[in-house]
Amino acid sequence: QVQLVESGGGLVQAGGSLRLSCVASERTFSILTMGWFRQAPGKEREFVAVISSSGRSSIHDDSVKGRFTISRDNAKNTVYLQMNSLKPEDTAVYYCAASRSDFRVRGEEDRYDYWGQGTQVTVSS
Repeated sequence: QVQLVESGGGLVQAGGSLRLSCVASERTFSILTMGWFRQAPGKEREFVAVISSSGRSSIHDDSVKGRFTISRDNAKNTVYLQMNSLKPEDTAVYYCAASRSDFRVRGEEDRYDYWGQGTQVTVSS
Protein backbone atom coordinates (compact mmCIF):
# COMPACT_ATOMS: atom_id res chain seq x y z
CA GLN A 1 0.00 0.00 0.00
CA VAL A 2 1.41 3.35 -1.05
CA GLN A 3 0.76 6.29 1.22
CA LEU A 4 0.80 9.79 -0.27
CA VAL A 5 1.00 12.90 1.86
CA GLU A 6 0.51 16.33 0.32
CA SER A 7 1.68 19.61 1.81
CA GLY A 8 2.23 23.20 0.79
CA GLY A 9 -1.31 24.41 0.39
CA GLY A 10 -2.58 27.64 1.89
CA LEU A 11 -4.07 31.05 1.26
CA VAL A 12 -2.45 33.27 -1.34
CA GLN A 13 -3.43 36.41 -3.22
CA ALA A 14 -4.12 36.33 -6.92
CA GLY A 15 -0.89 36.50 -8.87
CA GLY A 16 1.02 34.74 -6.12
CA SER A 17 2.77 31.39 -6.05
CA LEU A 18 2.70 28.17 -4.09
CA ARG A 19 4.61 24.91 -4.34
CA LEU A 20 2.82 21.73 -3.43
CA SER A 21 4.72 18.62 -2.40
CA CYS A 22 3.62 15.02 -2.22
CA VAL A 23 5.77 12.46 -0.46
CA ALA A 24 5.25 8.78 -1.16
CA SER A 25 5.96 5.91 1.21
CA GLU A 26 6.73 3.55 -1.64
CA ARG A 27 10.38 2.52 -1.99
CA THR A 28 9.75 1.90 -5.67
CA PHE A 29 8.46 5.44 -6.19
CA SER A 30 10.64 5.74 -9.27
CA ILE A 31 8.44 3.32 -11.22
CA LEU A 32 5.20 5.17 -10.49
CA THR A 33 3.47 7.62 -12.78
CA MET A 34 2.42 10.57 -10.64
CA GLY A 35 -0.41 13.00 -11.17
CA TRP A 36 -2.02 16.05 -9.62
CA PHE A 37 -5.76 16.60 -9.61
CA ARG A 38 -7.97 19.23 -8.02
CA GLN A 39 -11.56 19.60 -6.89
CA ALA A 40 -13.22 22.96 -6.49
CA PRO A 41 -16.31 23.41 -4.32
CA GLY A 42 -19.38 22.03 -6.04
CA LYS A 43 -17.38 20.67 -8.97
CA GLU A 44 -16.03 17.33 -10.04
CA ARG A 45 -12.40 16.47 -9.54
CA GLU A 46 -10.32 17.43 -12.58
CA PHE A 47 -6.91 16.60 -13.98
CA VAL A 48 -4.11 19.11 -13.52
CA ALA A 49 -0.85 17.45 -14.56
CA VAL A 50 0.95 14.12 -14.89
CA ILE A 51 4.61 13.16 -14.94
CA SER A 52 6.25 9.96 -16.11
CA SER A 53 8.17 7.71 -13.74
CA SER A 54 11.51 9.01 -14.98
CA GLY A 55 10.40 12.62 -14.92
CA ARG A 56 11.35 13.12 -18.54
CA SER A 57 7.78 13.57 -19.77
CA SER A 58 4.90 15.59 -18.43
CA ILE A 59 1.53 16.88 -19.51
CA HIS A 60 -0.35 19.85 -18.09
CA ASP A 61 -4.02 20.64 -18.56
CA ASP A 62 -4.68 23.65 -20.76
CA SER A 63 -6.15 25.52 -17.81
CA VAL A 64 -2.78 25.58 -16.03
CA LYS A 65 -0.32 25.36 -18.91
CA GLY A 66 2.35 28.03 -18.65
CA ARG A 67 1.54 28.70 -14.99
CA PHE A 68 1.93 25.34 -13.23
CA THR A 69 4.84 22.90 -13.49
CA ILE A 70 4.93 19.33 -12.28
CA SER A 71 8.28 17.82 -11.35
CA ARG A 72 9.66 14.99 -9.27
CA ASP A 73 12.69 13.98 -7.26
CA ASN A 74 12.91 10.21 -7.19
CA ALA A 75 15.69 10.29 -4.63
CA LYS A 76 13.28 11.98 -2.22
CA ASN A 77 10.15 10.03 -3.24
CA THR A 78 8.52 13.39 -3.89
CA VAL A 79 6.47 14.98 -6.63
CA TYR A 80 5.96 18.73 -6.78
CA LEU A 81 3.51 21.15 -8.32
CA GLN A 82 4.88 24.65 -8.73
CA MET A 83 1.97 27.04 -9.14
CA ASN A 84 2.61 30.57 -10.37
CA SER A 85 0.29 33.40 -11.40
CA LEU A 86 -2.48 31.91 -9.33
CA LYS A 87 -6.05 32.89 -10.04
CA PRO A 88 -9.16 32.71 -7.84
CA GLU A 89 -10.46 29.93 -10.08
CA ASP A 90 -7.48 27.80 -9.00
CA THR A 91 -9.06 27.56 -5.55
CA ALA A 92 -9.57 23.86 -4.84
CA VAL A 93 -8.41 20.88 -2.86
CA TYR A 94 -5.37 19.50 -4.65
CA TYR A 95 -4.68 15.77 -4.67
CA CYS A 96 -1.66 13.82 -5.75
CA ALA A 97 -2.14 10.34 -7.13
CA ALA A 98 0.07 7.43 -8.10
CA SER A 99 -0.41 4.96 -10.88
CA ARG A 100 1.37 1.71 -11.63
CA SER A 101 0.34 2.15 -15.24
CA ASP A 102 2.46 4.00 -17.69
CA PHE A 103 2.46 7.70 -18.50
CA ARG A 104 -0.49 7.41 -20.88
CA VAL A 105 -2.94 7.25 -17.96
CA ARG A 106 -2.90 11.05 -18.04
CA GLY A 107 -6.18 12.13 -16.40
CA GLU A 108 -7.94 8.76 -16.23
CA GLU A 109 -8.77 8.72 -12.55
CA ASP A 110 -9.79 5.08 -12.41
CA ARG A 111 -6.30 4.09 -13.52
CA TYR A 112 -4.66 5.74 -10.53
CA ASP A 113 -4.10 3.26 -7.73
CA TYR A 114 -3.34 5.52 -4.78
CA TRP A 115 -4.51 8.94 -3.67
CA GLY A 116 -3.45 11.43 -1.06
CA GLN A 117 -5.80 13.17 1.37
CA GLY A 118 -5.54 16.50 -0.39
CA THR A 119 -4.32 19.95 0.49
CA GLN A 120 -6.41 23.11 0.30
CA VAL A 121 -5.35 25.96 -1.96
CA THR A 122 -7.29 29.20 -1.67
CA VAL A 123 -6.59 32.14 -3.97
CA SER A 124 -8.10 35.45 -2.96
CA SER A 125 -8.92 38.18 -5.46
